[in-house]
Amino acid sequence: MFSAVARIFRTPDLRRKIGFTLAIVAIFRLGSHIPAPFVNFSNLEACLAQNSNTEGLYELVNLFSGGALLQLSIFALGIMPYITASIIVQLLRVVIPRFDTLYKEGQSGQAKLTQYTRYLTIALGILQSTTLITVARSGSLFGNSDACSGDLILTDSSPFATLLMVITMTAGTGLIMWFGELITERGVGNGMSLLIFTSIIARFPQSLGQIYTEHQDAEGRGGLETLAGVLIIGMAVVVAVIFVEQSQRRIPVQYAKRMVGRRTFGGTNTYIPIKVNMAGVVPVIFASSLLYLPALIAQFSQSSDGNNPAWVDWINNTLTRGDHPLYMLLYFLLIVGFTYFYVAITFNPDEVADNMKKYGGFIPGIRAGRPTAEYLDYVLTRVTLPGSLYLGLVALIPLIALVLINANQNFPFGGTSILIMVGVGLETVKQIDAQLQQRHYEGLIR
Repeated sequence: MFSAVARIFRTPDLRRKIGFTLAIVAIFRLGSHIPAPFVNFSNLEACLAQNSNTEGLYELVNLFSGGALLQLSIFALGIMPYITASIIVQLLRVVIPRFDTLYKEGQSGQAKLTQYTRYLTIALGILQSTTLITVARSGSLFGNSDACSGDLILTDSSPFATLLMVITMTAGTGLIMWFGELITERGVGNGMSLLIFTSIIARFPQSLGQIYTEHQDAEGRGGLETLAGVLIIGMAVVVAVIFVEQSQRRIPVQYAKRMVGRRTFGGTNTYIPIKVNMAGVVPVIFASSLLYLPALIAQFSQSSDGNNPAWVDWINNTLTRGDHPLYMLLYFLLIVGFTYFYVAITFNPDEVADNMKKYGGFIPGIRAGRPTAEYLDYVLTRVTLPGSLYLGLVALIPLIALVLINANQNFPFGGTSILIMVGVGLETVKQIDAQLQQRHYEGLIR
């Protein structure tokens, strides 16, 4: 293993790519700590110390920004606008035939879809930055605390200051998007995924430190035992997630021999890999966003004197608390439903069957054409079931940790974070291993 790492740094091209990736990541992390204009950083730090837990969609966005959201930095929005724009463009392929045609055109069509994603990212950046500034100015960003009111956090409430903050945060989103594309083009791994990975990893030391300090007794004991238990559970979760993420159902495919002129094509055996978790982390993001909508509506319907309608109090007591059984049940069911929905959009059995038939491929024992599509749909439906249950259980780990040890935000081994870390880590290691094999005929493991 150590010799393989030494070979990485002895290979000039790979060493240059890794160095470039680390430099971009360092700039990204530096920008996450630079406050936006007209932000009182000292008061903001005091509010962050008093309100260490955030819930709902703010928790998700703050996770993807590496804590930059609640610090109101120039990179406060993080990579979330780009993720949302990518998902929207992907879903529009089902609704707008033009988008599906562009997707099938190859590289030129993909370039146009990428351009649409960039435009939509900037538009979402403007919308989300305006919303974030409005929420911060109203004092709701930290739970309507008098010590964290908007006047104490933002030093200027004029339209010019608001416009400048919106432009700064939107430009930060565009810069992050450019960073991700630079890493993909000149570095190692997928740039956007690596930036999200970096944001999540950056919060690990703080989360583990808070778990250690919050579970100490008056004599300073108990914190180490809790931290050790969390680390043991975390390692077990990581191993289980790696096992499931690597699991796949391989459907054998044979290609008949074809004579084109004097040359023979086909006659090979291959397989269609159907992963247990084909949807990735997208269903968890969908479910979190949808569950936050009632809380957002209730937030704007609250009265200043505290006499809220009954439905507002019910939402605040059930759909905004991660330890409530109804919240957990809805969260789990939404993840399962969105998993099937997203897999049905991204994997089209009819299209795969038509392509196989066009090039002379067939599944042994299954006729080409419609029977092949029905068989693929049959297998996909049954493989997706354990994948959806797995996603729901992993996403519930932080909520279960909230009930058991009162550590929702501080529990790093679960939910969206662990899925992204394992997925991005495995993919990046595979790319480094492939490049090592091209140059040394040996990968990271002999």
